[in-house]
Amino acid sequence: MSPASPTAAVDVRPAKEASAPPQRIPAVKMIVLGIDPGTAHTGYGVVARQGGRMVALDGGVVRTSPASDPAARLAAIHARVAALLDEHQPEAVAVEELYFGANVRSAFAVGQARGVVLLAAGQRGIPCWSYTPQQIKGAVCGSGRAAKDQVQRMVQTLLALDELPRPDHAADALAVAICHANSAPMRRVLAHRDTVGARRSSRARRAGRR
Repeated sequence: MSPASPTAAVDVRPAKEASAPPQRIPAVKMIVLGIDPGTAHTGYGVVARQGGRMVALDGGVVRTSPASDPAARLAAIHARVAALLDEHQPEAVAVEELYFGANVRSAFAVGQARGVVLLAAGQRGIPCWSYTPQQIKGAVCGSGRAAKDQVQRMVQTLLALDELPRPDHAADALAVAICHANSAPMRRVLAHRDTVGARRSSRARRAGRR
């Protein structure tokens, strides 16, 4: 075998990109109001995210008495959620989606509370997102079968809280907000990609008609 020619050219041109240029997920600050709906107890949690850091801005429970008129109870939930929306100006509202199976009465009551939350957000033009308990546990703990105390500990860790978040409904609401806050940056990138792709397709169709 003869040695390689010393004058042989070496191809140093960069290889073609196999896909579109890499995109960085924007570190945009966003505020999310998480809701754990219920007629007797509606938990709420407000979480702000800046890049990879999340902090709790507010959290608590809206309590109504079973002895009160049903309409008055729903009005109280609506008023408190409306006040939270006006105070914190969240980018989105995230609501836990619960399934009660044969317990129709509980499902109906939760559905009513959920409805007034969506109403308050809709009146302000704030988008709402729903997540199942399994999705929330998976986003917070990495497992859709995580126990409630494990969720509380992870919420405490992710939000750098000095103590476990309490009561339970408030902790659950913070977990809902974390679930949405974690998925929102990627959702933005995908939405931007889809928008750019649609514009390119539109330009290509117009160019093809010329």
